[in-house]
Amino acid sequence: MITPEFSRPVAVDHLAAHGKSFDIVANAAERRALAERYKIIAVDSLLAHIELSPLGRAGGVRLTGRFEAVVVQSCVVTLEPVSARVAEEFTLTYAEAPPEIPGEIVVAIDQEDPPEPLVDGHIDIGEATAEHVALALDPFPRVPGAVFESPGEEPETTDAPVVSPFAALTALVKKSGP
Repeated sequence: MITPEFSRPVAVDHLAAHGKSFDIVANAAERRALAERYKIIAVDSLLAHIELSPLGRAGGVRLTGRFEAVVVQSCVVTLEPVSARVAEEFTLTYAEAPPEIPGEIVVAIDQEDPPEPLVDGHIDIGEATAEHVALALDPFPRVPGAVFESPGEEPETTDAPVVSPFAALTALVKKSGP
């Protein structure tokens, strides 16, 4: 198994009844690796506050997180660097993986997402944060004032005769004769 760039595994069996809070910060190497993963210029900073709360008799754990990051992306028009601050809150539910159910699992769009599986009794709060940062990135960053101008279609000229790509071949066939 590949270790994620921003891994912070937490064992859920050590959570108190009231849960536990974590403040996590990505170091320089992790930020470089995340920028490469996101295919952006840089992740200048990334910090998150995560709270894990047991779900009682239902089992499982609820992760409530809030992150703030400063990223640098390429402008989709000029390719100049665009710095942006992204900050969001997110919530996930984790539970032991249910036994494999044969067939297709159907989830309606208005239903709550199924729980994420616990991996060896752990939740990787860093990876959960990194995934939500990726979702928060602007898919079309632009430098202020940058405007995409579509190349206009070339005007049709009726002065020049339209030459078929097979005209040269036709001329050779006529020249060689039967």
